Amino acid sequence: MNKLASYLNKNTIEAGCDEAGRGCLAGPVFAAAVILPRNFTNKTLNDSKKLSEKNRYLLREVIEKQAIAWAVGIVSHEEIDQINILNASFLAMHRAIEQLKTKPEHLLVDGNRFTAYPNIDHTCIVKGDGKFLSIAAASVLAKTYRDDYMLQQDEKFPFYDWKNNKGYPTKKHRLAIQEHGINPIHRKSFSLLPNQLELKF
Repeated sequence: MNKLASYLNKNTIEAGCDEAGRGCLAGPVFAAAVILPRNFTNKTLNDSKKLSEKNRYLLREVIEKQAIAWAVGIVSHEEIDQINILNASFLAMHRAIEQLKTKPEHLLVDGNRFTAYPNIDHTCIVKGDGKFLSIAAASVLAKTYRDDYMLQQDEKFPFYDWKNNKGYPTKKHRLAIQEHGINPIHRKSFSLLPNQLELKF
């Protein structure tokens, strides 16, 4: 069993940060920041990609109830097109961090790059959502809140199959773009079709 670490620095208020939706063709990028109690334990919690949808939503309830503080930040598809997806991911994390009711003293960020948040040190951890509980918790919140958003959009625009692909570039999603054109929430800076010449904005 993969045991996730409770903290990197002892006696420090740490917030785990992660994002969801970077590789999607449509919709915002969501990020979460979570501060867990030092004694928090959960045998199920892991990288959200390794969890079933049911477990992600069950864990969201646990995290929101037991976390010292948590918040979700969102960067729209228009902003993604303006500043690129990498910067948008960092901005979404910053928006989550600034909403935390308890100010962290250190940030544990999933990945290998991050734009420093003012006056708070950070450590980037590759595949951190599979190594630290707080980052795993952030991955669960970011993923479930983004999924909720894409399910709402699917009700308005069912032919893109967002209820199943959540905006990721599946074959069915790309075929729907080819047939129906782009949707208002598609990211125009992304390669929406293998052959961009066929795409009409």
